Amino acid sequence: MSLAVQFSEYGTSDVLNLVDVEVPAPGPGQVRLAVRAAGVNPFDWKVLQGWVQEMYPLELPAGLGSDVAGVVDAVGAGVTGFAVGDKVLGASLTPSYAQFALADPAALVAKPASVSWEAAGSLAGAGGTALTALDRLKVTEGETILIHAASGGVGTFAVQLAVARGARVIGTASERNHDLLRQLGAVPVTYGEGLLGRVWAVAPDGVDAVFDASGHGEIPDSIELAGGPDRVLTIVAFDAADTGIQLHEGRAGAEVYREVVRHIEEGHVRVPIARTYPLTQAAAALDESRTGHVHGKLVILP
Repeated sequence: MSLAVQFSEYGTSDVLNLVDVEVPAPGPGQVRLAVRAAGVNPFDWKVLQGWVQEMYPLELPAGLGSDVAGVVDAVGAGVTGFAVGDKVLGASLTPSYAQFALADPAALVAKPASVSWEAAGSLAGAGGTALTALDRLKVTEGETILIHAASGGVGTFAVQLAVARGARVIGTASERNHDLLRQLGAVPVTYGEGLLGRVWAVAPDGVDAVFDASGHGEIPDSIELAGGPDRVLTIVAFDAADTGIQLHEGRAGAEVYREVVRHIEEGHVRVPIARTYPLTQAAAALDESRTGHVHGKLVILP
């Protein structure tokens, strides 16, 4: 038996329980990981509260988490890319807030020794989403990109990856996070009323692309700043689909994770870790994530 975090009804973190479960057996084409780190994402508490049931229906009791880093503990039939003992990172098939999780080898890459377990367990969701968004927006050297919620988990990856491409980055955030954005290479602007004027002040010719990780009503201003909806992409404001902007959801794969890891190894991207929690304190990790005031990644260490 092993330990896993589960919930039998939708609700707040109060419905979470640490339970004994059978160690999962990998099926054909799967590997089992002894989990070393599981990143906490806002999507996790949205799942817990039942906000995404239509998109991701679950059979209760269910678990949480998909960002994962760990050691390959067993391999299913037909797996050739990984062997028992390999250290890997990526996305899991079964919930990662657990001592063991199953994964598809196509969603895993080798974990370099220079990347900590905490960082490795944090990059699939945020890093993969950020890089995929920049690719879809076709951000290139010399262009200017506006990133909403630039100091958040996805935003900090997006800022650093865009800077690494040679782009000029303008990032929206609260004033308390402006120094962080400057350190990452972005020009900070305060979000909220009057945003349009503040961005025009630092980008008189507008911007080439906009990446929205905020979802707090910035889409009309973003379209105006970008000169149209074609190069505006959101990962949260799906109610703005009729404006013609790009919508992004879903997971990246090994190729994208490998590229993010390369940037980390080369020093273009750092993964700030705000706090780590043992599996027994998963509820506290989710509560902190939900505050929206986290400067860095939250990680569960089973």
